[in-house]
Amino acid sequence: MSFNSWMNSIAEAGRDLLRRSKGNKDEKNIKTLCADLCSNKGEAMGTALACAVVNAYHAMNEQEQLKFFKLLVSDYSPRSDAIVHCADAYKAEPSAKNLQALSKAVEPPRQHLFRRINMSPTGTPTLVGMRADLQKYLKDHDELRAVDNDLKHLLESWFNRGFLKIRSIDWKTPAHILEKLIAYEAVHEMNGWEDLRRRLEDDRRCFAFFHPALEDEPLIFVEVALTHGLATAVQPLLAPKSDVLEQEPADTAIFYSISNCQEGLKGISFGNFLIKQVVMELREELPQLTQFSTLSPIPTFCRWLNKELENKESTLINSKERKLLAQIELENWHKDPALAETLKPVLMRLCAHYLHNEKRGAAPLDPVARFHLGNGARIEQLNWMGDVSKNGLKQSAAILVNYLYKLNKVEENHEAYINDNVVACSKKFKTLID
Repeated sequence: MSFNSWMNSIAEAGRDLLRRSKGNKDEKNIKTLCADLCSNKGEAMGTALACAVVNAYHAMNEQEQLKFFKLLVSDYSPRSDAIVHCADAYKAEPSAKNLQALSKAVEPPRQHLFRRINMSPTGTPTLVGMRADLQKYLKDHDELRAVDNDLKHLLESWFNRGFLKIRSIDWKTPAHILEKLIAYEAVHEMNGWEDLRRRLEDDRRCFAFFHPALEDEPLIFVEVALTHGLATAVQPLLAPKSDVLEQEPADTAIFYSISNCQEGLKGISFGNFLIKQVVMELREELPQLTQFSTLSPIPTFCRWLNKELENKESTLINSKERKLLAQIELENWHKDPALAETLKPVLMRLCAHYLHNEKRGAAPLDPVARFHLGNGARIEQLNWMGDVSKNGLKQSAAILVNYLYKLNKVEENHEAYINDNVVACSKKFKTLID
């Protein structure tokens, strides 16, 4: 008997107990069901109640969801008087017993509720979906951030690296999983099966992380191109009719798309583990590979650039450059060779400055840079006209960047970045900022 079958049998036994329990009514609302779930200690009855809560949640409309999330704040937050009492007791006598009591008082009761909901065979995907639903209410209901933090806290432990399974995805992978790759692709959109087929050819690799509680739902996937030397433009990699490179000449693995799939796992990082695992898989399969690099977007460069252009006090851009940069508002500026060549040195210099010097706190402003530099990669080079799609032009004026994972330097780069905020970069890249 599989684990899910066993859990379902327990749930069915609990539902039978629930039906026969004295005074039970099928129409119990979710508030009562949650209270019963938290107070019941039996496994079968607890599983049945968890299933009832799950079913009740899935039946909610948006108004009912918001009411439920507010209930989690009003009825399942820590009691401040209990926290103060336990803190005073620990201050007076810092014993293990008093520390345990303080820890219990500080933990929000909704965390216990979430753990109990997870007794349902579909508890984990429900909680992931619940957190995804919650995101749309956070902007207007700041008090719900406490609920989001508690869900994230639990999901981080349930989705740690030890539970994740890596799978290689190819054209023989079941169609229902392949369909999800098309739907979840977040960097370079796929227009149907023909695009996907090219991305799974012999000179391509695709790897995804899965979790046993989410069965065939990918958590994150990375698309890899096997190339000769660094790839500098993404359109040739994406073209459905492009030639397939024989594996022998390939000396470089290019990570050209990394997509997170589950909104409910937002802020929980899998990418660093995935890239390192994929490097190990590729080195074992293709020992001739000598370079591992990304071909990455720079998603917030133009947003930053527009703010600089609006800032008349900025010393980064002179008046002549301001007039020139106004040309990138033209729809097809990149198709004018003379204009593009004139813009190139200005945009490349500003983009290099942006990646290397612009910060959010002590970390790079660019989110993709933060991710790869934190993993131990270095900024290798900028690529002019690397992505001439509508999105590439809008985000980064068509510039892409290679982050190189130089395997004998990854740990050193990571430590320097984490401890001293050092942005590792190549000599070639440094010439753009010196």
